[in-house]
Amino acid sequence: MEKTVSRTPLRISFVGGGTDIADFYRRYGGEVISTTIDKYITVEVSQREDRKIAVWTEEAKAEPGLAPSLVPSLDELQHPLIRETMRKTGVESGVSIEITSDISARGTGLGSSSALTVGLLNALYAYQGERWNAEKLARDACEVEINILGNPIGKQDQYASAYGGLRRFWFEPDDSVIVESLPQKGVGNNDRCSLLEKHLMLFDTGIQRSANTILSEQKRDASPTSLLKIRELVPRFCNALMHKDFDKVGQLLHENWRLKRGLAGSISNDQLDTTYRLALDAGALGGKVLGAGGGGYFLFYVPEAQQSTVISALDGLASHTPFRFEPYGSRLED
Repeated sequence: MEKTVSRTPLRISFVGGGTDIADFYRRYGGEVISTTIDKYITVEVSQREDRKIAVWTEEAKAEPGLAPSLVPSLDELQHPLIRETMRKTGVESGVSIEITSDISARGTGLGSSSALTVGLLNALYAYQGERWNAEKLARDACEVEINILGNPIGKQDQYASAYGGLRRFWFEPDDSVIVESLPQKGVGNNDRCSLLEKHLMLFDTGIQRSANTILSEQKRDASPTSLLKIRELVPRFCNALMHKDFDKVGQLLHENWRLKRGLAGSISNDQLDTTYRLALDAGALGGKVLGAGGGGYFLFYVPEAQQSTVISALDGLASHTPFRFEPYGSRLED
């Protein structure tokens, strides 16, 4: 195939984050609830006339005059994630890869690195005429990021981007993953998913951070007791969603953030604490920093009547990013 294009959604995680890391789930089992959103990473793989490898990234496109990475062999490619994903799929020469993202910066807490891995796998496999299901894409993404590259991350992001939609994931001690689909959008105007979506707001703090650094600290310092309490929020979140008790969702996000802040000192800072306090004072019922913490995006639960007040209260500290839920995972474009 001369060209393939994949589009892979980013995700927001509600409760249970941290319990998807192997050190925890192999002893206790982990659970997470997350949803994908309408912010995407697009990967285009096309055939070259020579045997070289060219990679266009968002950074190259953002800086005029900056050339793509062009190397004669895979071993010389300086993008570890791209290099090892190519090696995993067996596409090792003679391609150009262009990567674009709706939200360009890494370190956002939206699972961009894993979305990129899943999207690369999907596009590279399709380039060879292979089409794989979400489980295969998620499992291979975990293999690349965790086992090959040795990143101290969990498994929820890979599974979220591969499967898509609002889902509950169980991470079993034997390394298997159970995936449950929660109510999706589209069942009238009063379906649970749409009602939940209307009360959620994303804010970009403008702070970029290294998830790997924070997660390494968390693995060293976090107590199993705190992570067990975080895991206990998952069935409570499901119950609130089933009964359309959406204000309870806000309270659970608040409880998750309170517990998460105690996992590692670098998860929060003065700016994040100020942002959170101002949002609550303006009417948010709860929220959390997404991903590993330390910066990136805040997710808040805000009654519709208070949303404009929260936007005003955070002006200058964090910028509002409208979004919608995305029911599908990584897909190939025609």
